[in-house]
Amino acid sequence: MKVKIPFLDNIWYTLGFFVMILKGCGYFILRGQASFKILIMQILFTFVEALGISSMLAIGIGTAVNVVGMPLLAGFSQEQLIYPLLITMITREFGPLLTAFIIIARSATAIATEMAGMVISHEIEAYISVGVSPIEHLAVPRFLGVTVSMFLLNLYFSLFGLAGSFLVAQVIKPMPPAIYFDNLLQVLTLSDIVISILKSVGFGMIISTVAVIQGLAVERASTEIPVAGLRAVSSAFVWCIVVDIILSGVYYSL
Repeated sequence: MKVKIPFLDNIWYTLGFFVMILKGCGYFILRGQASFKILIMQILFTFVEALGISSMLAIGIGTAVNVVGMPLLAGFSQEQLIYPLLITMITREFGPLLTAFIIIARSATAIATEMAGMVISHEIEAYISVGVSPIEHLAVPRFLGVTVSMFLLNLYFSLFGLAGSFLVAQVIKPMPPAIYFDNLLQVLTLSDIVISILKSVGFGMIISTVAVIQGLAVERASTEIPVAGLRAVSSAFVWCIVVDIILSGVYYSL
């Protein structure tokens, strides 16, 4: 399989490829036992191995919001506004986007270079020659693995960031855990949860689709492999930011 059209050059081709992946998901669920290991390994690499750096970023965001926000709001006697600020920054905005950036830096590059290497080594042609669909066997498990991992990592980021912010709040203004988390739950709405899920799932689909397409877009030179990884990263960054702006705009306009 040879894909010559880069992601940014033909949006219709990308949408068609995305539809092919969605169709392949049904076949994968019904008869994807041979590719199930690829799905598990993708979740292991994308989700489990990224927990460390995700924890550090989540604590950093929670710390920054408390350290900067609490004294500023206290000057206006509006300390209670720290809770909607935490929900907005961690759960609704920074959580999905920073999680997407983590996955782009780690998994988008890995998937694109791996797929490019398979094209260069003629493995894709070998799959086709024996009647195995590269979309169903290679693209779909990576698509599902990245999307599921993006959802789980975003959930972990939000929970860890809010819990970490509590520890920082104990230094600034000690309070019982029940009061702190009760205040957070009072300002957390269903719409906050829905927009966070939509962003995480959407980003996961974008990252995996872009990475696969850019990996398959190489020709026959091994020097194209790192270029495919760089293109996957840049394209995924652009489209995740665009989708984030669109979803946030829709959310705040409702």
